[in-house]
Amino acid sequence: MLQHFVNFQRRNPYPLYWMLRRVKPIVNIGRYDLWFATRYDDVKQVLSDSDHFSSDFRRAFNPEEELDPSEKVSLIASDPPIHTKLRALVSRAFTPRAVMNLEPRIEALTHELLNKVSQTGQMDLISDLAYPLPVRVIAEMLGIPSEDQAQFKIWSDEVTRSADQLFVEPDQMGQGPEARDMPPTLARGMGPYFRQIIEQRRADPQDDLISGLVKAEIDGERLSEWDLLDFCSLLLIAGNVTTTNLIGNAVLTFLQHPADLAAVRADRSLLGGAIEEVLRFRSPVQFMFRISTAEIELGGRKLPPNQRVIALIGSANRDESKFPNANRFDIRRSPNPHIAFGHGVHYCLGAPLARLEAKVALNVMLDRLQDWRRLGSGALPPTDAVILNGVKSLPLSFKAEGYKIAA
Repeated sequence: MLQHFVNFQRRNPYPLYWMLRRVKPIVNIGRYDLWFATRYDDVKQVLSDSDHFSSDFRRAFNPEEELDPSEKVSLIASDPPIHTKLRALVSRAFTPRAVMNLEPRIEALTHELLNKVSQTGQMDLISDLAYPLPVRVIAEMLGIPSEDQAQFKIWSDEVTRSADQLFVEPDQMGQGPEARDMPPTLARGMGPYFRQIIEQRRADPQDDLISGLVKAEIDGERLSEWDLLDFCSLLLIAGNVTTTNLIGNAVLTFLQHPADLAAVRADRSLLGGAIEEVLRFRSPVQFMFRISTAEIELGGRKLPPNQRVIALIGSANRDESKFPNANRFDIRRSPNPHIAFGHGVHYCLGAPLARLEAKVALNVMLDRLQDWRRLGSGALPPTDAVILNGVKSLPLSFKAEGYKIAA
């Protein structure tokens, strides 16, 4: 079943989700110590109850071993109170006010990217806009050269694919302290890259996120090199992957629902709600991973401790008990309490930025490009990482007559 799940997940997981919610909403694959939660309330419970569902991946390696609270952990793989302290270090850069201050720059970058393709009448939405835009934005926030974006793409893809390790045999997951060391991608590539920039910021601080992290303290102590490298890699990758798939999924969904595209084009006040519906209908991140810390009831079933739990966000956001006509794309859906950005203490820090980037990019596209059409009719290549839902390429044709190209 597990390989079938992975195959469905990369292409179109929603029919499988629909069946599981009805037949077996809590799925256990015993020899993997792996559980799947498919319904909205169960997924939300897993994401919000950090006391019983831990984000600390160290538990997946040696579940019987007592965790050392002083051992290095990352923001995404930690629990309160450590997570709370780590998150506070970067949260100010992603407040709604701080993010809104980025809007003029995001708009300028969108125009700059579209200037390169607008006169050709065609583009690949992903490689020409949906990927480079968020990379440029987060690179500028961090203070790193955006011209290295091709390398950033390689690193991002490798790290997001690492979630596929959840679906290997337990004895292949790695054991002991070496399994907890710096991830190979960070050690081989991003580590040396960011280490050099961190040293430059120590000597010559700038007005950027990396300089702020270098100066930051937790309980009176500066961040270790491992902490700094982890923050930098996480912000770079998380700052582009979700937004790339959100923009790509939005355009793909609009192409499949031309009446909704026409409605949004005629009334831009609908765009915000349309983006929220894309997040629900085609969630960029399909699941999150947790470890049970004690025996706990989930969806009427007893989970033992030290079980790997997959909270299927993509399924929760199609749960008919929460969303009437859940398989219908409805840009006027209200309320729309989707959990595409997670829930609880690990709610996506970059959610305001992802929403703004998508809104600006789509608005500029609607202003400048008319008559969007998909080029080709074959199946679009899905993203490689099983955790994500999106496409690697989306060739488009369009008309751009009559629009004055921004300087």
